[in-house]
Amino acid sequence: MLIADDLNELLEILPDFIRLPLHNHNQCKYLIEVVMDLGRRPEARFPHGPEYLSAKTISWQDLDFCIRRIGNFSGDNRSGIERTLHRISSIRNRKGNIIGLTCRVGRAVFGTISIIRDLLEKRQSILLLGKPGVGKTTAIREIARVLADEMEKRVVIIDTSNEIAGDGDIPHPAIGRARRMQVARPELQHQVMIEAVENHMPEVIIIDEIGTELEALAACTIAERGVQLVGTAHGNYMESLIKNPILSDLIGGIQYVTLGDEEAKRRGSQKSILERKSSPAFQVAIEIHTRDSWIVHEKVDEAVDQILQGASLFVQRRKFCFDGSIQIEYEQSRVNEFLSPIIGSSDKFGSYKSPKKFSYSLNMKHQYLPNSNMVYPIHNQTSQKSLLNITPSTSSKQFQTLNKKVIIVYAYSVSVEMLKSAIQALNSPIVITQDIVKADVILALRSHVKQNNKLRQIAKSMQLTIYTIHSSTIANIIRALKKMLSVNYLPYMDWEKICSHKADIEVEALQETRIAIEKIILSKKHSVELLCRSTIIRKLQYNLISSYNLQCRSFGEEPDRRLCIYP
Repeated sequence: MLIADDLNELLEILPDFIRLPLHNHNQCKYLIEVVMDLGRRPEARFPHGPEYLSAKTISWQDLDFCIRRIGNFSGDNRSGIERTLHRISSIRNRKGNIIGLTCRVGRAVFGTISIIRDLLEKRQSILLLGKPGVGKTTAIREIARVLADEMEKRVVIIDTSNEIAGDGDIPHPAIGRARRMQVARPELQHQVMIEAVENHMPEVIIIDEIGTELEALAACTIAERGVQLVGTAHGNYMESLIKNPILSDLIGGIQYVTLGDEEAKRRGSQKSILERKSSPAFQVAIEIHTRDSWIVHEKVDEAVDQILQGASLFVQRRKFCFDGSIQIEYEQSRVNEFLSPIIGSSDKFGSYKSPKKFSYSLNMKHQYLPNSNMVYPIHNQTSQKSLLNITPSTSSKQFQTLNKKVIIVYAYSVSVEMLKSAIQALNSPIVITQDIVKADVILALRSHVKQNNKLRQIAKSMQLTIYTIHSSTIANIIRALKKMLSVNYLPYMDWEKICSHKADIEVEALQETRIAIEKIILSKKHSVELLCRSTIIRKLQYNLISSYNLQCRSFGEEPDRRLCIYP
């Protein structure tokens, strides 16, 4: 990555007893900001922590020395140095006099958004989330340059505090060909956003620090006009944005919905629930937790729905590596603040996703096209050769977990919270779904099943087993889950160990038994007759069938005696 920081221009405005120690400091190029408070020692802040620069305390004369070398402070108490990206913020007393300065170093870092370049090419609106100082403005400045110069789009930056394109009338070269509109007062930012769309025909609008209700409303209005938005907002996680009543409209907003009795029974939830109100203004959300670790939500609407429903949310984490590559991990997000998570998650094929991490690495020189559920290799435009290098980071023990049969349960009139607690208590590979089409079994209250002919008809047509319980208690649910596990549980088999030191005909018989069990017995619930085998081979088959907790019997006369396996 190429870094341009114009650090000398910032050091020139500081008094000598602050400038000289910084100039000679071995970590000067990593400087984050300089803090000057009246009557205190000057302090420099680095990534590893703060340091005092001098034993001398700051006086009125020192503050005045700095103030006279910078521009005027705006309504948000911010100023800058012309043609640089540095930001100087002031602290005032009750009389309006400046008694403290925070001189933050502004850097143009070229190459920071290679981690999400594929998202920019999709022409979707992107929202960057993160705490102050994590690098949102640096990222959004580089996004503006890439969109304007490399993708040749008409980009307009709404620069409220002159932090994206620097102070002065001429914008900093770091934004490339993008145009910059300055805002006279922070409270007028939403008006300038609308003015940019109406007057300057932009394809992309860049907005830094969306923080008020009017700005959020203006962003939604711009999104409805077909303009791509790239903005930032304060907030560590999607959950914090959903709970923020001012900014929640950026991701669709939330509202209370009252369900009917039948729908509440089907979901196993209360009648009043939270749901997304409308389509989000931003289709992609990125959580920047550290400068080299970003979490990407490629489908904001689906992520918000999952969070509100309390479903287990799997997220995509992208990291910069020391060797110049990008590492992609899929992991289960932290427990969301609306409902406790469902144990495990199922995709459209019903396969189990462990809450462990799975990581993939790819070379920075290559392209990357992610999907919410899987990673696809991208073909180079010149060589047409797959360039993605996938490296699983899980241990062999974790891969053994994936080979277990996962039971997808559709709960009807059963308390979802009780069911989650029972799954946690058993620590079993059971997944809850709200779509009966994806279910393997149905768990329902006995009294409600008797009154629901439609549910019984659906279960019969889809060949689903209905497990009923008398009441929705932990003990009853655990008893039903244990029954499901005993019928559906598919244990892990170490086939290398099982087939070692076996003759070819024995291995063939064992493979025949395994395929019959996994493809027919467990999935279709049909009995299967195996081929005729000798007594020794039938004994091997019998031991394998027993390990699946299944019943079998032999019939016929030798040498045509064979086993029949029952579901």
